[in-house]
Amino acid sequence: MNTKERITAALASALSPQTLDVIDESHLHKGHAGHREEGETHFRVKITAEAFRGKSRVDIHRMVNSILADELAAGVHALAIQAKAPE
Repeated sequence: MNTKERITAALASALSPQTLDVIDESHLHKGHAGHREEGETHFRVKITAEAFRGKSRVDIHRMVNSILADELAAGVHALAIQAKAPE
């Protein structure tokens, strides 16, 4: 299982999101801090989950970062989060 698959599985399991898109943007950061030639260093997460309802943006980001703590510690250099509750 690669990093993108692990991120997807962890978020799906913890949050049961209505929508989830994990995008590997590593190729956009070639030559920047944290980039590795093999990639899997920079990700964007777009997620909609009921678990976010009533929570502040800071609290939502803390939730996502906590769920993905192992991936962040294992070499994910950057994680852009676009998260919201369903409308």
